[in-house]
Amino acid sequence: MAGRSSSSSSSFRLLDLVRPFVPLLPEVREPDGRRVPFRRKLACTAAALFAFLACSQLPLYGLHRAAAAGGGADPFYWVRAILASNRGTVMELGITPVVTAGTLVQLLVDSNLVRADSSNPDDRALLSAAQKLLSIVITAGEATAYVLSGAYGSVGVLGAGNAVLVVLQLVLGGMVAIFLDELLQKGYGFGSGISLFTAANTCEGVVTRALSPATVDRGRGAEFVGAVTAAAHLLATRAKQAAFFRGGGGGGLPDLRGLAATCAVFLAAVYLQGVRVALPVRPRNAPRGHRGGAYIVRLLYTSGMPVVLLSSAVSSLYLVSQALYRRFGGSLLVDLLGKWTPDAAVPVGGIAYYVTAPASAASAAANPLHAAMYVAFVLAACAALSRAWVVVSGSSSRDVARRLREQQMVMPGMREASMQRELERYIPAAAALGGVCVGALTVAADLMGAVGSGAGMLLAVTTVYQCYEAFEKEKTY
Repeated sequence: MAGRSSSSSSSFRLLDLVRPFVPLLPEVREPDGRRVPFRRKLACTAAALFAFLACSQLPLYGLHRAAAAGGGADPFYWVRAILASNRGTVMELGITPVVTAGTLVQLLVDSNLVRADSSNPDDRALLSAAQKLLSIVITAGEATAYVLSGAYGSVGVLGAGNAVLVVLQLVLGGMVAIFLDELLQKGYGFGSGISLFTAANTCEGVVTRALSPATVDRGRGAEFVGAVTAAAHLLATRAKQAAFFRGGGGGGLPDLRGLAATCAVFLAAVYLQGVRVALPVRPRNAPRGHRGGAYIVRLLYTSGMPVVLLSSAVSSLYLVSQALYRRFGGSLLVDLLGKWTPDAAVPVGGIAYYVTAPASAASAAANPLHAAMYVAFVLAACAALSRAWVVVSGSSSRDVARRLREQQMVMPGMREASMQRELERYIPAAAALGGVCVGALTVAADLMGAVGSGAGMLLAVTTVYQCYEAFEKEKTY
């Protein structure tokens, strides 16, 4: 009896707790054994992007006008472009729940807290269900915390009924993002939903802030929001200096200087995307003279994932810090986590302040300690997260060497046991250095007042390049 009980307890896995929920979770079916046609993939990708952008423009019902326009606190202000979220809309939470859930599941599996066999189809299905369930739970939790933290003003002013209605809309928007991402991941479209949505949000933000014909009055008369439209108007009225410098950094109105910085960051992202090392590989039994192929190790080995993960963590810190400061402001530990302005819109002290980008280069010069700590934090965190993501995502030297062996591929002049050592010369260095480059690009964009996030533009460039490669690959079939 004791042996039978011990065997039963050892066979229990944490992953099995998800099994009862699997029939209750909506699911996008796998393609029925056939390759999805190119045109259908193109149509599904376009439809997913259209649905996401439509939700990003759909305002939340039940908000007071001031709150909907941004009058309340905004925990995601500094990371919106990377998290693909849009203020006051159904897509307020963006891709945060999907990224957070995916990272947590990967960490649990990698640390063996959750035992799973990646070669077992049943385990893969359970892992997918666990990630989806966790995404939904995180969506509901973040939506509730977002409203309770005062993002749209006091709950007392908003009203209990409207507060519940806003939470439900945010949950609906989060679930739309979850299932659109699953649709693309299952092979019905090109690329990853996370990358596509971030790229679309970044491009939309840059185009809007460059060409928007909307006007705003800041006490100097009506001004166009778009940098180009405003510059044309200001140059026509002989206000040349205002066309180039009108305080675009830190959420102000964009100007031509910021647009020039955006072009510089974009070109830097294109250049970094092209830096790579090609390691020659060929089939194990290839005849003599066979040209073989190459395994590409890019400098940006983990793309923009370090900044996506960092932004998700910082936005969660904002949520927690704001909620605590509203209720327990003045406590030593709460103030250490973050001090906020009276409307809880901008951090002014504590950890939350030092992990927030300075509003502009002038602000960084006025407070060099803040700027130095922010730069050091971003560079160190991006390098560490990039190294960690390589291990968690299954793209480490050991994982790559194993996949090459499974594909019967070898490196010319090397034994199979030497492939991992050769890969270790490049992959860890590319992961760390690539993370630093991504962080540096993000910091440069923030300090130069670029119209958009440096990491967002990097993700946009990477996503467009990957989609182009997928298009060319699909055309050959």
